[in-house]
Amino acid sequence: MSAARRLAINRLREGGPLDGPAIDRFVDRYGSPIIEGERATFLFRGDVDEVWVRHRVVGLPDGLPLKRIGESDLWAVTTVLPEGSRVEYQIEIRKGESYERFNDPLNPRVAQSPMGSSSVCAAVGYRVPEWVHHDPEARPGELVEEQVRSKALRRDQPIQIYLPARFNRAQSYPLLVVHDGTDYLQFAAMKTVLDNLIHRLDLDPLVAVFVPPRDRLKEYPNHAPHARFVARELVPLLTERLPLIDTPEARCLMGSSFGGIAAFSTAVRYPGFFGSLMLQSASLVFTDIGFDHGGGPAFDPVVKFVNAFREKPRQVVDRIHMSCGVYEPLITPNRSMVPVLRHTGTRVRYVESRDGHNWENWRDGLGVGLPWLFPGPQKYVYE
Repeated sequence: MSAARRLAINRLREGGPLDGPAIDRFVDRYGSPIIEGERATFLFRGDVDEVWVRHRVVGLPDGLPLKRIGESDLWAVTTVLPEGSRVEYQIEIRKGESYERFNDPLNPRVAQSPMGSSSVCAAVGYRVPEWVHHDPEARPGELVEEQVRSKALRRDQPIQIYLPARFNRAQSYPLLVVHDGTDYLQFAAMKTVLDNLIHRLDLDPLVAVFVPPRDRLKEYPNHAPHARFVARELVPLLTERLPLIDTPEARCLMGSSFGGIAAFSTAVRYPGFFGSLMLQSASLVFTDIGFDHGGGPAFDPVVKFVNAFREKPRQVVDRIHMSCGVYEPLITPNRSMVPVLRHTGTRVRYVESRDGHNWENWRDGLGVGLPWLFPGPQKYVYE
């Protein structure tokens, strides 16, 4: 029997009358999506005119149309999903002139983000990393909420400071500055991840400061006041108040998407002040020919910044950990920037995942990137 004929949805088609009870049993047994090897079958049940799977997977049609099974109210589509993949999606339906979009009602697995929730399809081979889950044996660090006055930003800036378990003022700690800090805590379980990695001796105990933006589209793409706040106000303030190692190699900037641009552009404006960067799916959009970058007006300052750096690249930190999902549009510019950065003498570790532009992808990457930048006793040799 061929692989296609072995699929559950095809056995249903060939197995007899598609009445309501038969479909009920099928849906109750399998749910959606049905993962069989490298094939994923998405299902929808309802009296509608059209159904699509909406997603952000580069190379896969969006939306992916489902077809009605016979004359029933069951709809299905099968696509290839390579081993280890993780995809976020929603269902869109049309009934007459009315369109509606929502999470998959047959799939209880969802991911949260600042934009809301999405259904999750996990292929064979994907597992949520064990250090993402709460470990009752890991001593928790402490989160301290504060407001700091910023002359550069002309406002009070909220921050949250992470102090590791067994924090001791007689010791000195590295500093990690996290852009989109509130989102990393809420949607990437970052406090839990830090607690676990430190407990497991994979990560050197460190102090992290989580910084949320007020207007990220303005403040994150190469914004001088933001960079000045981080390098000339926030870091010196924390260094004065906390037992931090006051050397560049002990200071790291990190961020995802536009937050990655904020981290990178701050390092470019203050070269040598930070020792490392952690860039997750950074919006490193550029144009080699022409002016149409396809990102809309919000990306204009990003493109201007990246183009200028590519024209005159220079080393601004010692090490960069870069990561990107192969299913996101930013995969091409991220791949393209790796040799540019390495050519400056910067040590770059670049990692790809079978995932998209989302917070759980960035969450999963924390346990890969942070121990490389600040290795604990179990990771004392840089890879």
